[in-house]
Parts: sequence; structure tokens; C-alpha cells
Amino acid sequence: MTLAQRALERLQAWPDLMAGPASCGTGRALRSVRDEIVHFHSTRDVDLHLTRRAIQRFHYDLAGSSAIHLVPGSCWVTVHLDCEADIELLLSLVSIALKAHQTRPAGEEQLLAGCNFHRVTVLPRDAVAGG
Repeated sequence: MTLAQRALERLQAWPDLMAGPASCGTGRALRSVRDEIVHFHSTRDVDLHLTRRAIQRFHYDLAGSSAIHLVPGSCWVTVHLDCEADIELLLSLVSIALKAHQTRPAGEEQLLAGCNFHRVTVLPRDAVAGG
């Protein structure tokens, strides 16, 4: 079972999330009653809809993680799953995303583009570190 499959399986058990096709057309999505929260695009790459406010609040922490990839102007972050710790990070961020979407004013992000699929190229950590 891939890391993404393990993460999807764990998140599908959460009562606030429902599974379905991703609106971008690639992979599976988990959504809350209000919004799509997570897109599983491949065996390792996951896009997470954090909201603009949450990204601003946690920007320095997100930017400091080798598992997280930010796209300027996007309210989604891409999480690259390389190990079990990345799954735990994703689960924590999904919890933050659910809370952020519950408190987000209606219509705040309607005009923003979809997830980061095809807008992020993720290199394996070994390649980034020069290993």
C-alpha cells in the first residue's frame, strides 16, 4: 500500500470527510460539507486546500518543511509523502484545513483557481539534498 493510500484510508474514517472524484479531474478527493479539502493525485502527491488565511498564518512553518510546496497566490499546498511522518503532517494539516473552512466567510475564495495539480513539480528529497 502506498503512502497516499494509507493517508486516504485513515482520512476516510474521519466523520467530517466524504470521498469522491477530485474536481480537477485527477485522483480522489475528500471534502467537507462545504468544500473540497484534499486531492490525492498520485502515490505520493497530495494537494490540500488550507485557505489563504491559514497559509498566511502558518507560512513560515509551511515554507520550512521539505514535504510542503507552496504556490504563490494559491490557497492550496502540495504535500509530498516520502515517509510515515509526512502522513502525520498531512493529517495535522487536514485538521487545520477543516477548522479553517468552518470559519471562512462564505464566498471568500470562490474566484481562486483550483488545486496545484500541474502547477507544482516535486523532486524527491534525495535529489533536493544533493544525495
